[in-house]
Amino acid sequence: MNLHPVEVVGVRVEMPSNQPIVLLKETGGIRFLPIWVGSVEATAIAFAQQGLTPPRPLTHDLIVNLLKTLEVDLLTIHLTELRDGIFYALLNLSGERSISVRPSDAIALALRTNSPILASEELFEAAGIEIPDQSDDEVEKFREFLDQINPEDFLG
Repeated sequence: MNLHPVEVVGVRVEMPSNQPIVLLKETGGIRFLPIWVGSVEATAIAFAQQGLTPPRPLTHDLIVNLLKTLEVDLLTIHLTELRDGIFYALLNLSGERSISVRPSDAIALALRTNSPILASEELFEAAGIEIPDQSDDEVEKFREFLDQINPEDFLG
């Protein structure tokens, strides 16, 4: 499987559907992956991106704590495919173990553990969007928008 490293650009709410979306960018490339997520997962991703620690662990924090306690490392996240409108992902763990997960959960965990996020070429072909370099203004506008929102904006 041909995999490409991606970075999380950020989370925003798509209008008029009011649906949260995570935007990923191919590292060193011009392709982006928009992935629609639930509001709880959007909040978890935004918290991790902003380095916020809630007073009590969120579910993703709990999973990270469990992995540490069990001495299992999260090696990589693979965003694998889009099938019937549903995105799929794998958590690749130490001991050559993999677990199928929702991409939003995988991204939230990757941000908390500084694990690489990799997207398959097939996924880029199915759902990727090319934004050439001259569109840096659009990416910058998106980043500015992200700087102005808070994770609380996603709480219903």
